[in-house]
Amino acid sequence: MVIRAVAGLLLILLGALPLAAGEAEAPRGRSQVWVVDLDGAVGPAVADLIVRTIDDAEEAGAAALVIRMDTPGGLDKSMRQIIQAILAADVPVVTYVAPNGARAASAGTYIAFASHIAAMAPATNIGSSTPVAMGGPAPPTPGAPGPDEKPDADGGKGGEGGEAGEGTEAPGDRRDEQSTDAMTRKVINDAVAYLQSLAELRGRNVEWAEETVRYGANLRASEALANNVIDVVASDLNDLLEQIDDRSVTLDDRTVQLDVAGAGIRRVETDWRHKLLIVITDPTIAYGLLIFGIYGLILEFYNPGMIFPSVIGIVCLLLGAYGLQMLPVNYAGLALIVVGIGMMVAELFTPSMGILGVAGAVAFVIGSIMLIDTEMPGYRVPYLVIGAFAAATAGLTAFVLGAAVRARQQQVVTGPQGMIGGTGEALEDFSDNGFVWAFGERWRARTQTPVKKGDRVRIVDIEGLTLIVTGE
Repeated sequence: MVIRAVAGLLLILLGALPLAAGEAEAPRGRSQVWVVDLDGAVGPAVADLIVRTIDDAEEAGAAALVIRMDTPGGLDKSMRQIIQAILAADVPVVTYVAPNGARAASAGTYIAFASHIAAMAPATNIGSSTPVAMGGPAPPTPGAPGPDEKPDADGGKGGEGGEAGEGTEAPGDRRDEQSTDAMTRKVINDAVAYLQSLAELRGRNVEWAEETVRYGANLRASEALANNVIDVVASDLNDLLEQIDDRSVTLDDRTVQLDVAGAGIRRVETDWRHKLLIVITDPTIAYGLLIFGIYGLILEFYNPGMIFPSVIGIVCLLLGAYGLQMLPVNYAGLALIVVGIGMMVAELFTPSMGILGVAGAVAFVIGSIMLIDTEMPGYRVPYLVIGAFAAATAGLTAFVLGAAVRARQQQVVTGPQGMIGGTGEALEDFSDNGFVWAFGERWRARTQTPVKKGDRVRIVDIEGLTLIVTGE
């Protein structure tokens, strides 16, 4: 029943999203050029859209695919997915940095170098390709000289220290930095070799490829053209197609001549899948879905048979897990989150004077901070969100724990113990055994002090089904 409910909810969710957004149909044939926008950070949703568009353009027999790009960079994994799709494409791929004011920074530079033709609008720039983080310790920030920096004019190795050996840095300090420097060199050198291999493949400037990675070099459109970094500077899409018409490009196993002047243009719009991926691959959304999913399952286990919490919990958990697996996730952080929530929940069922609750909250916060394994801006869970979830969970734990403590201090109000101290009314005169009316029932009673009919009596003890009473 739960599985059917989950499937129905997913169908409702997917059915509520449009299957396509304004994608115009165009006749098949080689006179067709597809255009897709790469706007914003390069992430899983963008990579999925570009890769699927390349496949669809191949199947439709398009003359070329233009990726109109404006990006500050993005995730290394997503960038490499796009590049691999471009290198294996059976359709010419043209990267066009546009409109005016756009940029192809960091990951965008790699994608432009991988494309069969790279073009830019006049007021655009390309470069700043120093990796922010590609796994492991963070390399130098874009634009800052790396560990392999070029010597200064006076022969120094950079900085203000002049010759080697000057300054106050102790040998021990240098040894402490060697491991970090070694990892940084590995990351930088890997990125240099990767971009240079793309430049060599497409016949572009190999020397500048190294400069933009090591030193964060940037070029405006005219300089990029003059330095053989791009192939064309075009004012608009029609100008681009006119300039690249009749050019020859090499695909995977053959050379083709572009026939795109005056070709029909098909603009690829985002569909429901892209929109859904944008939402669930947002680290904050994926993180929230994961937490809500866990809470839903806990509520169902605590109150079996409610169904609704388990349905929502499973859907949120699946969507959150799917979003997180497309992001650079630190699984140690994910494990700490689950363990932390488990410890806080265990505090609710087996109170340990707050020890499990505090330890769980600490594990939850540390795991949440570690969860996304990248320093790329826009791909970190905000500390405010982490604090809100941690405070809500810890608050719930404290509330339930406090309620349990107060309940233990309250007088028992049910069962035999709850009857002691209560009052009743004598139904007859008696000095030993008789009957009283108490708690809406007729009870046998025994007393050591004589009572008369109608007197109020107080219950001081219970022996089996006999009340021990005394006169008030």
